[in-house]
Amino acid sequence: MVFPSLFFILVTVSAVLCAVGFYRFIWFLSVGYGLAVAGCGAAMLIAALMQGGAGLAYLLLCLLFIVYGCRLGLFLLLRELKNAAYKKTLDAQTKPVPFFVQAAMWVLLAFLYPVQVSPVMYRLTNGMAESSDAFVWIGAVVMLLGIVVEATADKQKSAQKKTDPHMAATKGLFQLCRCPNYFGEILVWTGSLISGISALQGWQWAIALLGYVCIVAIMVSGAKRLEVRQNRNYGHLQAYRDYVEKTPILIPFVPIYHLVKEEN
Repeated sequence: MVFPSLFFILVTVSAVLCAVGFYRFIWFLSVGYGLAVAGCGAAMLIAALMQGGAGLAYLLLCLLFIVYGCRLGLFLLLRELKNAAYKKTLDAQTKPVPFFVQAAMWVLLAFLYPVQVSPVMYRLTNGMAESSDAFVWIGAVVMLLGIVVEATADKQKSAQKKTDPHMAATKGLFQLCRCPNYFGEILVWTGSLISGISALQGWQWAIALLGYVCIVAIMVSGAKRLEVRQNRNYGHLQAYRDYVEKTPILIPFVPIYHLVKEEN
């Protein structure tokens, strides 16, 4: 059985799951994002099992999407529900969003999330799900590493903020870069792209690269917004200023320390 319409199945799954954003707009990009990626992973796994003959590496890639999406979505939801300070900040920043803007965001993301998982999707639709070459395994390992890094960073940040809510997280993975959770996210999607190197054909490369560039751009934008917020909240602390001057903001060991211009 071949699934030429698998992409549109993924779009439908993504649209249903990220529709939680109509309840709270930010959920289009947070809780709904995690649910949509997990749903796409589950849909690709089911399609592969129905087709038969899918290799262990391909099944692992699908499972990693499910684990990644469920963990992220659950973490973001629990953070909002349990962390009163975070919820207060979120509520203060939340403004009424016109319905047509919500609808446009919903449609855009319903397509973007399947585009992000497209390197793995095209491996199945191109009849290469049984292939377990080096690129597939390397991609799976990088994805797994990204999930571990992101989950560990989220846990470390939560623990440090409980101990000292008036200072940015600076220990553990935060000694390597100031946004290790975003770095972990980039690793996940880098692994996804690597896994498709031996399967992508022609214009499929454009689709896969579009998804990758978009998520990296979103992570860079997120790091930039975080820097602005942290500068505002902790910029008066000498310990924070010393920390940011010696710790890369997004990629460990890459000496890029600022994404926003420093105010004189």
